[in-house]
Amino acid sequence: MDSYTGTRPMAASHAFDVAALERWLAHELPGFQGPLSVEQFKGGQSNPTYKLVTPGGAWVMRTKPGPAAKLLPSAHAIEREYRVMQALAATAVPVPRMVALCEDEAVIGRAFYLMDFVAGRVLWDPALPGMSPAERAAIHDEANRVIAALHTVDVAALGLADYGRPGNYFERQIARWSKQYQASVTEPIAEMDRLIDWLPQHLPAGARDERQVAVVHGDFRLDNLVFAPDAPRVVAVLDWELSTLGHPLADFSYHCMAWHIPPGMFRGLGGLDLAALGIPSEADYLRRYCERTGRSDAEALMADWNFYLAYNLFRLASITQGIAKRVVDGTASSAQAKATGAATRPLAELAWRFASQA
Repeated sequence: MDSYTGTRPMAASHAFDVAALERWLAHELPGFQGPLSVEQFKGGQSNPTYKLVTPGGAWVMRTKPGPAAKLLPSAHAIEREYRVMQALAATAVPVPRMVALCEDEAVIGRAFYLMDFVAGRVLWDPALPGMSPAERAAIHDEANRVIAALHTVDVAALGLADYGRPGNYFERQIARWSKQYQASVTEPIAEMDRLIDWLPQHLPAGARDERQVAVVHGDFRLDNLVFAPDAPRVVAVLDWELSTLGHPLADFSYHCMAWHIPPGMFRGLGGLDLAALGIPSEADYLRRYCERTGRSDAEALMADWNFYLAYNLFRLASITQGIAKRVVDGTASSAQAKATGAATRPLAELAWRFASQA
């Protein structure tokens, strides 16, 4: 996974005036002293992410895409990422310390924020090659613990009661991602058109329960977690761009897509011998989440699980289609963007298979 990890020189399409940033930091960041060096992280697909290094410390900077990018409505809202991570710092959800937010695009040509650089391991392959069964079990159980902790935080106590619109979460998300997909189409995909019609008409009762509201991450997967270098412990949850207030089952079932996506299509566990690997079955993983969040409806959830998987695979296909469009436009921020965009069609086909079984 070397193509995903570490840093590289800034891509030309995401370069900015480093001297201007250094002047801003000298003025806004107490104790800042240059010289400043900047590299771009390889893994980000949406909001360009950079490592800032000086003799005295290191930070991570997230920005909106460069001025040439055509931004979709409501996308790339980095100020929301900053707000939610700042709020979650007081909870059991591990997040980096927020350092500064700059919404003045005159500084480097786009809005950005800074957070502490958190050292650790990013585990890109959920099959966790090279680990023992016990180590794999501990890693996946820790991911389960963290998403359960996120879904049980007190939204009002964190000052996040207005972080998303109340009610009709699935309906609104289906409408949103339908529009995002349609705004990014590069070639027709029949299964996506069918899903746009099918999903709003087949919402299970649990998906319509407006009492279920939590902070949802929106992209909670193993490679958005930073683990301690020497322990199965999450030290930071990253990439909060899609976070909002929403239905916790939407977030958790998105996380569980890894159990169904084949390794050859995208990074997933589909078709692998989980018991031999030491990785819990999806049913056991769901039961553990329900225990941690105080739910008593694990069996009922499994009865509706095909809908949740179809919805989330559709949503993921809409996201990867947006990446495919940025490839066509020349504004994609990762060397892996072309391969990610190409996953849209097989993801849509898999989503429709689950919808057909629901």
